[in-house]
Amino acid sequence: MTGTASDLRERLTDGLYGLGWGAVKKLPEPAATALFRGLADQVWKRRGRSVLRLESNLARVVPDADAARLAELSRAGMRSYMRYWMESFRLPTWSPRRIRESIDVHDAHLLTEALDAGRGVVLALPHLGNWDLAGAWVTTDLKVPFTTVAERLKPERLYDRFVAYRQGLGMEVLPHEGGAAFGTLARRLRAGGLVCLVADRDLSASGVEVDFFGDTARMPAGPALLAQQTGALLLPVTLWYDGTPVMGARVHPPVAVPESGTRAEKTTAMTQALADAFAGGIAEHPEDWHMLQRLWLSDLEPRGGTP
Repeated sequence: MTGTASDLRERLTDGLYGLGWGAVKKLPEPAATALFRGLADQVWKRRGRSVLRLESNLARVVPDADAARLAELSRAGMRSYMRYWMESFRLPTWSPRRIRESIDVHDAHLLTEALDAGRGVVLALPHLGNWDLAGAWVTTDLKVPFTTVAERLKPERLYDRFVAYRQGLGMEVLPHEGGAAFGTLARRLRAGGLVCLVADRDLSASGVEVDFFGDTARMPAGPALLAQQTGALLLPVTLWYDGTPVMGARVHPPVAVPESGTRAEKTTAMTQALADAFAGGIAEHPEDWHMLQRLWLSDLEPRGGTP
């Protein structure tokens, strides 16, 4: 692709996101809900690469599902994914009350008790449900600021849109590049702060290999390393939709730092514990896992035409 074509695609992508944040929040809610469900169904019917990849990933989560069940799950998955975007475009206009009433958090005391005691906390989440809504609940209902990390996007203006959006929800957003973010996160945790990280996919060389639904995947080492180095509590969180306007959330018991072993061995054990907690939540609500990319190492090389 030429530089000119690439620039055009980036400008188009940025423009579409800008339209989403500018126009979708102005629509009546029933209209927005119907629009995004219709978009989800249209994308699903086209059977593009993202839908086929989602279906392939779901086949690992629900191994006994036949083709019809997988198609049903992937359609529900695209509707869930588009609900995430619809809510995200509208979140900046929601009142604190609306945010509070749109999420039902189970075992929140595991988080609040640690913060009240002055201990830093790392919340680690998979790509389930709407993690931005969960973050907005933390900043508006708990009134606790937190720090997160965002991947650099192209064009730069699109990255700036995402940063501004999340900052508007009360989050401190650091760019995911080099090692600078880790140092800042560690300082926040040592001061008794909160860090939230989406942590179910890391294809870099620094990713930790874990067993995930019976095969090997890589997940980021950051949550486990931060907990080890700062003494912060590491809490897995899972999210789900249940067919109502209210999203469910669960704070899972803390992942303990092993008493023995090298740092690498401790990191592997803790990351595996995170993966197990994520797998439990994903298995209960597979249609809400928005994993439209390759995840397992055995899928990184195209096989048989599968994207």
